[in-house]
Amino acid sequence: MIDSQLRTSGVNEAFVLDRMQAVAREDFVPEEMRAAAYTDRAIRLGEGKALAAPLFHGMMLAEAQPKADDTALVVDGGSGYLAALVEPLVGSLKTLSSDEALSAKKKGAYTLVLVDGAIEHVPAELAKLVAEGGRIVTGLVDRGVTRLATGRKAAGSLALLPLAEIGVPRLHQFDRPTSWSF
Repeated sequence: MIDSQLRTSGVNEAFVLDRMQAVAREDFVPEEMRAAAYTDRAIRLGEGKALAAPLFHGMMLAEAQPKADDTALVVDGGSGYLAALVEPLVGSLKTLSSDEALSAKKKGAYTLVLVDGAIEHVPAELAKLVAEGGRIVTGLVDRGVTRLATGRKAAGSLALLPLAEIGVPRLHQFDRPTSWSF
């Protein structure tokens, strides 16, 4: 995974490679899927949960640049893997499921928010969890294409900048409400 997926795709940051080598992916999938834990694609875990491909997690960490003074939030895609990667790199870490993030009453804001999956938009409930000046790294769905995206909250607004096309499991809880238009 380190040499054949991450390094060959330009993920060479030492802290990323160290964390991904230290956290065993097979511990985050069911027993019968352990042999596939290091494949270069997402692993469906059932009930809408997934373990994203190693490259997505590597690129996400490299883009996020977690720091020891960060208060971080991981919106978990269902595996717990991303939280295990990030935890020793930040000052404090909270993990919420997608549903919990959408229904959370604002309890402080986080300087770093990582969404372990692809979303169509950042709903107001999630945007409130990002501190002023804080950053967010997520997958972004745009017309069926998923990309790694990053953003920063400034003057109360949060916008995402797509960075690179990459396959990311979609978090349907963050789909835009359907509407009719001409």
